[in-house]
Amino acid sequence: MRQAQALRVMLEGQPVFLTGAPGAGKTYVLNEFIRRATRSGKNVAVTASTGIAATHIGGTTIHSWSGLGIKDFLTEWDRERLQSMDRLIKRYNAADVLVIDEVSMLHGQRLNMVNDVAKLLRKNDKPFGGLQVILVGDLFQLPPISRGSSAVDFAHLSTAWQELNPKICYITEQHRVGANDALLDLLEAMRRGDVNELHESALQERLKEQRPGDLVVTRLYSHNMDVDSINQRHLKEIDRDGKLYEMQTTGQKPKIESLVKSVLAPEQLELKPGAEVMFVANNFAAGYVNGTRGRVIDFSDNLPIVALPNGREIKVERHSWKLEEDGRTRAEVAQLPLRLAWAITIHKSQGMSLDAAEIDLSRSFTPGMGYVALSRVRSMDGVYLTGINQMALQLHPAIFEFDAAIREASEALANITEDAEPEPEPVKGEINVPAPYDPDLFMRLKQWRIDRAREDKVSAFIIAHNTLLEELARRKPQTAQALLGVKGFGQNKLDKYGPELLEIILAKA
Repeated sequence: MRQAQALRVMLEGQPVFLTGAPGAGKTYVLNEFIRRATRSGKNVAVTASTGIAATHIGGTTIHSWSGLGIKDFLTEWDRERLQSMDRLIKRYNAADVLVIDEVSMLHGQRLNMVNDVAKLLRKNDKPFGGLQVILVGDLFQLPPISRGSSAVDFAHLSTAWQELNPKICYITEQHRVGANDALLDLLEAMRRGDVNELHESALQERLKEQRPGDLVVTRLYSHNMDVDSINQRHLKEIDRDGKLYEMQTTGQKPKIESLVKSVLAPEQLELKPGAEVMFVANNFAAGYVNGTRGRVIDFSDNLPIVALPNGREIKVERHSWKLEEDGRTRAEVAQLPLRLAWAITIHKSQGMSLDAAEIDLSRSFTPGMGYVALSRVRSMDGVYLTGINQMALQLHPAIFEFDAAIREASEALANITEDAEPEPEPVKGEINVPAPYDPDLFMRLKQWRIDRAREDKVSAFIIAHNTLLEELARRKPQTAQALLGVKGFGQNKLDKYGPELLEIILAKA
């Protein structure tokens, strides 16, 4: 399926599983969908299965957004407590679309719980309470961590997934590496379970290939211990004075702790001239993106100057990460968007795109680890292997049959789906521009407010402010629960004015 076809299916309001090989453009399609849906007036809740993945797409974790935290199951007491949380009720009812990225790492039980709570708080027995759900990911990547069980709790085997029955949008375009590149051929062979002697020979060649001494690359390892020791050893070897940068935090302590864990920038960052670093945020205007490599060459105004491989020098200022819920910032951390980058873990590399990497797969311990590490690199010429074991090329056997089935489903859907209509290039900040409201409905609502104010013998603003009426005319809620999702509309207003407002809105519809 082409990117434009997948976008059309998503824009039509269908539940979707958006998937494809690394480099197929899943993130591009997702971002374009979010932009267009938001511009049309929909409220899109953007979440991911892990904090690191969430920072890549500017969202929050599904654990935080759902209000479930780290719970593994719901008791009746939990359900009653959730139903008493007005802020959470509004969050669920305000959303029109729920995006969950990196769904491969999400436990099926977690997806079931989100489905149950959405039904409960939206008072709607449809899958996920009637939300349009967009699941995004590559199931061949790292699976959810199994706790005390050999069976993997895959999201696609959950009851919630079966209920949702998402349309399969399997993107088959490739934008990361050349069509004839040996790395793309290897990754596709791994996805088919058809790695042969030619592929193994290509990897053996990369084992023999010596990295040029002047080539700066990121080293990928399977274990945190290897990464930390390598980075600290290299930093210590630099016999120059450095500077220490402490992370600045504001907000509620539990939220701060959650945000700190999800951010790739460390709480304490020591830098010296000569330190190899990697940017861990996007700032296109400044000239870097998540994964950009560089080297500290000096300090100015107590800030590091980082030289990129292309010769550009950047004075790096602090970057801010925010945890937002219900339109409010609950926690914020600020730190230089850098981390020492002689080495990083394969888990933390998921979602990155690198020109070159030195990869140690000798201690791979779970299916998908080698696949994730190799797929971070754009071409085989950028792969420098220092070790490999039998686990490294393995993918979870349960995924192959499912992958064949969803490929077939996607092809059938592609045969009857047109491309989404192209739109002009978005203007900077356009995603935040609200959709226009229905002026005729707005005038009807204003007249109702005047009549109701006279009847109640109160000022019109006591009934409702213009901003609330504009939001009603924009979102056009069709049910009492949908009214609760409108900003500024609470239970008291629902009890007093809900039936009258729904009558006006439904009559206009």
